[in-house]
Amino acid sequence: MDTAPKVAVITGASRGIGEALVTAYRGLGYAVTAIARSIRPSHDPGVLALPADITERGAGARLVDAAVGRFGRVDTLVNNAGIFVSKPFTEYTDEDFEKVTAVNLRGFFELSRAAIGAMLSREGGGHVVNISTSLVDNADAEVNGALASLTKGGLNAVTKSLAIEYATRGIRVNAVSLGVIRTPMHPTDPDGFQAARHPVGRMGEIDDVVRAILYLERAPFVTGEISHVDGGQSAGH
Repeated sequence: MDTAPKVAVITGASRGIGEALVTAYRGLGYAVTAIARSIRPSHDPGVLALPADITERGAGARLVDAAVGRFGRVDTLVNNAGIFVSKPFTEYTDEDFEKVTAVNLRGFFELSRAAIGAMLSREGGGHVVNISTSLVDNADAEVNGALASLTKGGLNAVTKSLAIEYATRGIRVNAVSLGVIRTPMHPTDPDGFQAARHPVGRMGEIDDVVRAILYLERAPFVTGEISHVDGGQSAGH
């Protein structure tokens, strides 16, 4: 019987949702490889903190190899790192496009390809969770988010594609599609604008996202799911 602790790899892990996920997965008994451009070493022997740029070619293989080298396996990958740039579409620059696609798509590709390879190398399967946005399903006239929709829409599509590709091999792939969450990107909402964009009348909290991801982690019959954590945005206004 395999008694080794399970291992989660989490990107964008230095603050906000990613930092909370590190704590949550440790609470489940997982060892965690925490990745961010700038992240401090951890005093917890169950956490391997790796500063890295996930957009670099070969970064995924290097980071997953480090996780396997330290903990022996990879069971879960949470593709939490992401970037959002809001502009009228015709004002986006080539640099904006390259920056957003690099993190949201190249970073996903680097880590997911390597992590799924590691999952396939041993018995037991695994789980990939992608972070998306409800702007993909519910465009908002007050938010210019074309690059978010372009890239995160791709993540929604590939979530379903990979879920089917690996369904018989024990690897599940799901996504959480977020509304506006109170994070370092949106720490306050003094005029209530962000809260009003959600039918429930409030912004989301980091704990709302963590709970959704932990549900997916512990739901072995759920794969290919785009779970909306958006206060009802995707249902309508």
